Amino acid sequence: MKSHDRIFLSPPYVDKDELEMISRAFASKYIAPCGPQVDEFERRLAKLTERKYAVALSSGSAAIDLLMEEFKVDEDTVVFAPTLTFIATIASAYRRGAKIVLVDSDLSGCIDSAVLERALETERAENKVGRFVILTVDLYGKACDAEAIGALAKRYNAVYISDSAEAVGATYAGVSSAKAGDAAVLSFNGNKIITTSGGGAIVTDSKGIAERARKRSQQSRETKLWYEHKEVGYNYRLSNILAALGLAQLDKLDSILKKRAKIKAYYRAHLKMEEPFEEPGENNWLSVFLADSRAKRDRIIEVLADNDIETRPVWKPMHLQPVFKDKVTIYEGKIAETLFERGVCLPSGSALTEEQLKRICDIINNV
Repeated sequence: MKSHDRIFLSPPYVDKDELEMISRAFASKYIAPCGPQVDEFERRLAKLTERKYAVALSSGSAAIDLLMEEFKVDEDTVVFAPTLTFIATIASAYRRGAKIVLVDSDLSGCIDSAVLERALETERAENKVGRFVILTVDLYGKACDAEAIGALAKRYNAVYISDSAEAVGATYAGVSSAKAGDAAVLSFNGNKIITTSGGGAIVTDSKGIAERARKRSQQSRETKLWYEHKEVGYNYRLSNILAALGLAQLDKLDSILKKRAKIKAYYRAHLKMEEPFEEPGENNWLSVFLADSRAKRDRIIEVLADNDIETRPVWKPMHLQPVFKDKVTIYEGKIAETLFERGVCLPSGSALTEEQLKRICDIINNV
């Protein structure tokens, strides 16, 4: 018999409030991907991110795909992105034939703006007629330096998209991380800060981008009595039931952010491990610390797993992924590789108790 319950990496933080909100959606009889809960969820997302418009979708990946369609990403497009990220950041651009240019991180894990500038200058010299798209990632909820990257986007006439999938609620210099760029992407996957089980969104200040994304997410149907289509769209809309779950989660967001911050502070005070440089704005989605070596990192994960505690390494950089071997361009990359080799994502669920945190820290410090 186990003496402790399993500790998951980042489980959903839900209670009766979510069930009550979902019941209201059922009672409204709006079950399909439309309805008042979706409308209200979009209004609140726009307000949270300081944007004019939000489009609720089935996933963060769907949001990225729609933005790749919006900005006509194809084989004549160069897409710049951090190498330290989840594959969904660049998958849509890669499938569309774009040239993928991967950029190293700074020690926070976010894209290094100085390396990005060198990459932009080099690629501009080699691609005189190509279109540029910059895709940044607020890694593990740490907000990028949007001001510096926005200036680069303007100088190089590049579209700027912020992949803020992991950063709902994060701010930088008092501004929402999802305020950055022409548009930003959010995710509400089951392990994120707030969840709709599966879901995502596009947020933007452009009415055109929002309207076209909403239309394309519903198979690009024209406003006719019959089904008429002038383009091929997607089935990417968020359901009204899941939007109801999201509304209840938004009600908890401030409390969730405070709980995650306390968890990070506990780790920082009690672990004998190095922490990547702290950014001015973050939502503490996952607490990430560095072991002395890859072998030590692997040992920590192994021993925690033996104690029924879920952890995982930091993302494996995209330039090291077999699927992209010899198919992408990488600028530097050593910092991203080091963060992958030494970094471990620790349990960060909002319901973690101090007793559980002490148990985790004791095990790690013994290793």
